[in-house]
Amino acid sequence: MTSIFSKIVKGEIPSYKVAENDKYYAFLDINPLMKGHTLVIPKKETDYIFDINDDEFQGLFLFAKKIALAIDNVIDCKRVGIVVMGLEVPHAHIHLIPMNRETDISFSNPKLKLTNDEFCEIAEKINNAL
Repeated sequence: MTSIFSKIVKGEIPSYKVAENDKYYAFLDINPLMKGHTLVIPKKETDYIFDINDDEFQGLFLFAKKIALAIDNVIDCKRVGIVVMGLEVPHAHIHLIPMNRETDISFSNPKLKLTNDEFCEIAEKINNAL
């Protein structure tokens, strides 16, 4: 069965794309903990992040680093936190979450409700900072 993230990569499901290249894709989380909360995925569907081959694993984290630095440039935050959980969607992914305190990256926090315009504006700002 194809994951929701693979459907996003194929354009079958819309997303607020931040960036992509031939191997990786970054898009805004639609249930964000903070403005700028971004998901970074390999385009090749692999369920468990530690099953990704070494070159792709390195590439994923280097791609995520570029996105995190762009987020840090345009979102008012002290740091960009990184979380890898991997239980909620069977497709390896990295959460990049702007944070001002450690509790900002708690997944038990209420999710933000943003408008389409807010999502589009945030995605564009991050993309332009790349």
